[in-house]
Amino acid sequence: MATDRLDLRDLPPSQRHETIHAAFDDLDAGEELTIVNDHDPQPLFYEFRAERDAFDAEGYVVEQRGPEEFVATLPKK
Repeated sequence: MATDRLDLRDLPPSQRHETIHAAFDDLDAGEELTIVNDHDPQPLFYEFRAERDAFDAEGYVVEQRGPEEFVATLPKK
């Protein structure tokens, strides 16, 4: 399974969701996007679950690795 990775911590917040959506759209079915963020991306999970039919919500994983390091995996069906 191929994985793309984005570290969003240096990207302005106003550009993050647009960047994530574009990267997710570029994935093929069965691939996943891993993002590194400075806060819990739970709102992004709900956004993807509501708006992206190709998002595999059951396979979503998020791990807090530090006070400002959250790593989330967004799989594509």
